[in-house]
Amino acid sequence: MATRKDLANAIRALSMDAVQKANSGHPGAPMGMAEIAEELWNHHLSHNPKNPNWSNRDRFVLSNGHGSMLIYSLLHLTGYALPMDEIKTFRQLHSKCAGHPEYGYAPGVETTTGPLGQGIANGVGFAMAEKLLANQFNKPGHDIVDHSTYVFLGDGCMMEGVSHEACALAGTWGLGKLTAFWDDNGISIDGHIEGWYTDDTAKRFESYGWHVQSVDGHDVAAIGAAIAAAKKVTDKPSLICCKTVIGMGSPNKSGSHDCHGSALGLEEVAATRANIGWNHEPFVIPADVYAGWDATAKGAAAESSWNDKFAAYAKAFPAEAAEYTRRMAGDLPANWKSATDAIIAATNEKAEGVATRKASQNVIGALAPLLPEFLGGSADLTGSNLTSTGSFVHVDAKKPGNYISYGVREFGMFAIMNGMALHGGLIPFGGTFHMFSDYAKSALRMAALMKQRTIAVLTHDSIGQGEDGPTHQPIENTAGLRLIPNMDVWRPGNSTETAVAWVAAVERKTGPSSLVLSRQNVPGMKHDASQFDLMRKGGYVLSDVAGAQVIIIANGSELELAVKAAAELNAAGTKVRVVSMPSTNVFDRQDKAYKDSVLTPGVKRVAVEAGVTDFWRKYVGLEGAVVGIDTFGESAPGGVLLKHFGFTVENVVATVKSVL
Repeated sequence: MATRKDLANAIRALSMDAVQKANSGHPGAPMGMAEIAEELWNHHLSHNPKNPNWSNRDRFVLSNGHGSMLIYSLLHLTGYALPMDEIKTFRQLHSKCAGHPEYGYAPGVETTTGPLGQGIANGVGFAMAEKLLANQFNKPGHDIVDHSTYVFLGDGCMMEGVSHEACALAGTWGLGKLTAFWDDNGISIDGHIEGWYTDDTAKRFESYGWHVQSVDGHDVAAIGAAIAAAKKVTDKPSLICCKTVIGMGSPNKSGSHDCHGSALGLEEVAATRANIGWNHEPFVIPADVYAGWDATAKGAAAESSWNDKFAAYAKAFPAEAAEYTRRMAGDLPANWKSATDAIIAATNEKAEGVATRKASQNVIGALAPLLPEFLGGSADLTGSNLTSTGSFVHVDAKKPGNYISYGVREFGMFAIMNGMALHGGLIPFGGTFHMFSDYAKSALRMAALMKQRTIAVLTHDSIGQGEDGPTHQPIENTAGLRLIPNMDVWRPGNSTETAVAWVAAVERKTGPSSLVLSRQNVPGMKHDASQFDLMRKGGYVLSDVAGAQVIIIANGSELELAVKAAAELNAAGTKVRVVSMPSTNVFDRQDKAYKDSVLTPGVKRVAVEAGVTDFWRKYVGLEGAVVGIDTFGESAPGGVLLKHFGFTVENVVATVKSVL
């Protein structure tokens, strides 16, 4: 029978062998955390390898994602559908064992953890989702939402600012089912960290409101006792500081940055085998070691027990059980289509002339009763983003609800939202000024990479922000977000387009959406009902004349300029079509026939947007023109700035004439 030392050494062997075969990777962290992983996965983690999507499984996050062979070893050994052939192709093209854990590749990987610090933030999101769903669905004697979140993180995660943002909130929220294990090995890529990381980490987390313990990270009994103690603290998240030796087992490279981010080398691999007593060929795991790790029977029993609980719950509370099932599947309510069609039609009928941020708030208020999974929030700008509505209950440590004040933590907010979306059962949206989407760009990119349904509400969209000046005027941010693959950016020009954008964002299950909204009012505009479905294509003909000589493309607050300029030009005999393009990303996905019907080939074009001009060249070509802004803004009232920078009917008319 394999000993616990053998089980831990299996992780070391697989990790160093896979990294060596690839001649690329990070063996040090998996080798150093082997005992922590063995204790957690074999004695505490509730999961079913045969059903990685069981909704009440514990969530495990490897925030120090460079140590990816740790999680791949664990998944393979415990019985997930990750065969040895995949381990052997670590870091190779199309392998499920990518260089960093990738959500949707290897079964059992809960989140993509490449950029350091975001994994622990995702973990906070997982734990927050569990708490909110438990509050909504659990009944006396029926705890159907009852699982923990465990996170491994390293010194790099601790140094990244997003970990401060997320972990402070975790303490404030009292996330008692979140336990993090800090791999305190004193090493990062540049070497021993005492020259750049001397925080008193334990005190830092205690100040956040965490329960903190310190153990020898190679003492399985001490680790087990610490996990047991953490479980007993139900009103605080727990941090277990694990003092480890990086590359543990390597006789010549352990404790050194030499084993952090590169293969050990064939000689050192052989020496390590001898040193730890692992007398097996590369990628060979003895049957007794597999038996010691196999979690399939235990996992099936755990899920079966939960299924029995859920059946009893469904009998006692059939409506709630059906709702839980729907939400965890990510499906929308049965009446979604008819209800949202009515919302769009009512918004159009009213044709209210308001800022699109206000139009957005109106839509949020209309959608909230339809969507109990809606989870709003803002990074300390609720009154400016207009992301809250009367039906929302604001979350605090003792009273879960459906609206979160994240504080001034844009990056943390969107990274936490990613964890919530990955958990399932919630559709999170969060607001900030569009300028500060730069702070959060990496988390927004990760949502797109992982194909998660999160919604960013980004207000004060350009120089119309006004007196706050160029530090708050995001002339380049909209174009930058549009360049993120799988990100849908919407910049609606009126209330109806705003309603359509919101509905499209909620319906989109394969990626995030960013709604870029104005501070200043835009005119009310009533559309023909036939245009509603065309809006959802991202771009459509707003107004047309036979034999158009030029097409003006616009969106956002500049749509008004396009409409007025076209009216003036048409009256003077120049035939102008106006195309509203609230989402270039969505428009680009349409078939060629539709795109050509909107932007007729051979017809000259002028684009109008209060942002950088280069983005629009792919639509207007070399013979067209762009009315935009390629300099930083100024501090003055928004209307003054728009005129100063040429966002006037007169300038649009002159620009159109210049291309004819």
